[in-house]
Amino acid sequence: MEETVNIPDLSFINICNEKYGINRGVYNTIDAWFYNQGLHQIIKRRQTIILFLEYIKEKYMTENGPCKFGHGGLTVKLEEYYFSYVP
Repeated sequence: MEETVNIPDLSFINICNEKYGINRGVYNTIDAWFYNQGLHQIIKRRQTIILFLEYIKEKYMTENGPCKFGHGGLTVKLEEYYFSYVP
């Protein structure tokens, strides 16, 4: 994970897209949400984003493709994860 969180921004977004099916818009929303929760250090925020996406992958993704968040669904999942797993 250490190498992944230190790569350039576009490369990091591409990894999120390839591995988790998250497009740039969804990534930007996730990034901004964690920033607004106080995760201002980019390395810590990227680590948290990866852990969040792994959580989503395990809990919600199906074999048919990436998780569809729906209207307001991303925020619900971010809150569910953040308030349960982030110290």
